[in-house]
Amino acid sequence: MASSICDKLRDGVVTRSAEASRQVAAELAGALPSDTVWAHHGAVGVGKTTFVQGLAAGLGIKEPVTSPTFNLYTLHQGPRGKLLHLDAYRLEGGAQVEALMLEDFLISPWLAAIEWPERIAGWLPEDAWHLDLGITQDDHHTIRLR
Repeated sequence: MASSICDKLRDGVVTRSAEASRQVAAELAGALPSDTVWAHHGAVGVGKTTFVQGLAAGLGIKEPVTSPTFNLYTLHQGPRGKLLHLDAYRLEGGAQVEALMLEDFLISPWLAAIEWPERIAGWLPEDAWHLDLGITQDDHHTIRLR
């Protein structure tokens, strides 16, 4: 099951709406192994938080998911485990992430969705999954698993 959606994402998926992007993410969440870090790459406004909203829905999380830009991170609990949503835009490296003591919240099962992962690249585990998100000239969203 995981390989099917992952294969699609490796080839690249184009969606025509934010809701369609959320649906792709929800499908992915249903197929993911627990205790996984997902790094979401892309410019401002490409749909990183929208994708995390879909992951949350796929994990059965009912509460609203918004960008944690000012909080740095938010934790959401669902029936399939915790979702840690980190926006690393204002961080300047792994030392600042370490100071947040996020590991204390990552009690299995969990999924971590990291926006702006390039800001904390040294902190990311080697087995982190990387998604590239973008927008085409005709305002469609692109999602590709590296």
